[in-house]
Amino acid sequence: MKKIIKNGTLVTAEESARADLLIDGEKIAQIAPSIECPEAEVIDAARKLVLPGGVDPHVHLDLEMMGTVSSDDHYTGGKAAAFGGTTTVIDFVSQLRCGLEESLRLHRANADKKASIDYASHMNISHFDEKVARELLILPELGVTSIKVFTAYNGRLRIGDGEIFKVMRLAGKHGLLTMVHAENGDVIDILVQEALNEGHTQPYWHGLTRPGWGAVEASLRVFALAAQADAPVYLVHMNMAGEADQLEYARQKGIRAMGETCPQYLFFSQQDLEREDGAKWICSPPMRSKEDNQALWQALIAGKIQVLSTDHCPFFYQGQNPILYEGKEIAIPGKELGKDDFTKIPNGLPGVGDRLPVFWTHAVHSGKISPQRFVALTATNAAKIFGLYPQKGCLKVGSDADIAIWDPDLEVSYGVAVAQHRIDYNLYEGQRLKGFPVVVMQRGNILVDHDKWYGKPGQGRFLRRLSGEVL
Repeated sequence: MKKIIKNGTLVTAEESARADLLIDGEKIAQIAPSIECPEAEVIDAARKLVLPGGVDPHVHLDLEMMGTVSSDDHYTGGKAAAFGGTTTVIDFVSQLRCGLEESLRLHRANADKKASIDYASHMNISHFDEKVARELLILPELGVTSIKVFTAYNGRLRIGDGEIFKVMRLAGKHGLLTMVHAENGDVIDILVQEALNEGHTQPYWHGLTRPGWGAVEASLRVFALAAQADAPVYLVHMNMAGEADQLEYARQKGIRAMGETCPQYLFFSQQDLEREDGAKWICSPPMRSKEDNQALWQALIAGKIQVLSTDHCPFFYQGQNPILYEGKEIAIPGKELGKDDFTKIPNGLPGVGDRLPVFWTHAVHSGKISPQRFVALTATNAAKIFGLYPQKGCLKVGSDADIAIWDPDLEVSYGVAVAQHRIDYNLYEGQRLKGFPVVVMQRGNILVDHDKWYGKPGQGRFLRRLSGEVL
């Protein structure tokens, strides 16, 4: 079935132009000032913008953590993403002792039957030996071209600096991008134990025991390791002004360094952890200061940060109280698990559906950035960096017809009643947003038409990625 999107303004990372767009099957077949195709279904986009579907390269779906599981799986998370204009996500495969290939197979066995939008995967490297070193080399054959290492979570996810160096060196030689969660795990462990010994159990101690300087120090350390390994590196969820400074310094020195931040680090601070419901804001790394918020905004505006992702990893606030989701009651243990001990609060927030509408209002509608820069930060750059371009993240002939038709004049009173996450709260409750996606398509199929959902479990596809670009 052919479709024509007529009378809209197409917005890409490079330009905006009035044009029609013809979809034939799953692909964009033609872009021209005017297209006539009598057999095609016509979608009128007059006074609206036509954007590529968003690409969120950092989500955690069905993630087991602290005796529970993140409340969005590959169906519900994909649904939430689509209602917010995102059509592609990249999540993370936990490294199991059975090996990298088997870890990916098990991950896909769960995700493929649920996925409602297209997805790809990164591979966590949380232990390293010669067998893992050999298996790293076959990841590109499996469609996985990025790995993630940690400088925190001692005894669970962290590997040593020497091992990170070895991983990076192999990655650089074989077309893999190394992503890094940068905090100082040793300092965190000391401060957490001291806080508990002194009886400090409130949620705001989560932030106080993960000091920002640890992230700044660790970010420079991993950039230095990447330089010595001659490998590209990507810093995830930057939350400190100093991290953006270190990224700029590394790039000035010729290091192939890139990075992302997330909406929560633009809008919230340590003060939110001090609220009565502060557990809602617990994530790792934590919120920082309002000065850090502003510095990260400036880094995005100036082009010093390449991607806006979410680190979407939601947990119920009161998991003992069921919510109604698609007509059925559901309750999943959540942040109430740590009501008496901040170390037992599952770390993570909802965000995959909020990212585009919230950022549009505060970045584009407010005049901070152009619509083209918005598309670059939320779709095109991630597609390029993670080996999905030009299949995803753009409006080009031959690209997948992943499209968000955007009404820049639509005003929405936002919150949990509008967002489609499978969770009992929303961080942006009560915000008045200006600009919202009204029709969202994946490979030519309409997923969202205003408040109607047409997606199904299993219709999303696993994306086999190529090596990406260094932007």
